[in-house]
Amino acid sequence: MRTDISKIDEQTSHQDLTEGLMLFAGGTSKQFHTGEWRTRTPILDQDLCRQCMVCSMVCPDSSIPLKDGERVEFDYDHCKGCGICAKACPFDAITMKEGR
Repeated sequence: MRTDISKIDEQTSHQDLTEGLMLFAGGTSKQFHTGEWRTRTPILDQDLCRQCMVCSMVCPDSSIPLKDGERVEFDYDHCKGCGICAKACPFDAITMKEGR
C-alpha cells in the first residue's frame, strides 16, 4: 500500500512510509507536478519565435505542447528547468530565468 504524501507530518515515522523505487500504476506522472523541482524557468519571447518546433522536439518532459501546428505556452507544472529548449532554439527565443 502506498503512502498518501499529503498526510505526512512531523508525527509520521519512517516506518509508516512506502518503500521507495516502487511503481504502483502506469501513467501516473501527470498526477505529480514535477515542475516544483525547477530552479530555473524558461521564458519565451514570442517576437523572436519562428514556430520551428525544435524546442518541443527536444524537451525531455514534453513540457512544450503544440496546438493547431504551433507551440503554446510552457507546461510549467511539469517543466524541470533543464534549459535544453533554450540551448536548442536557433532563434534565441527562449531564455532561462533564475527561480520558478
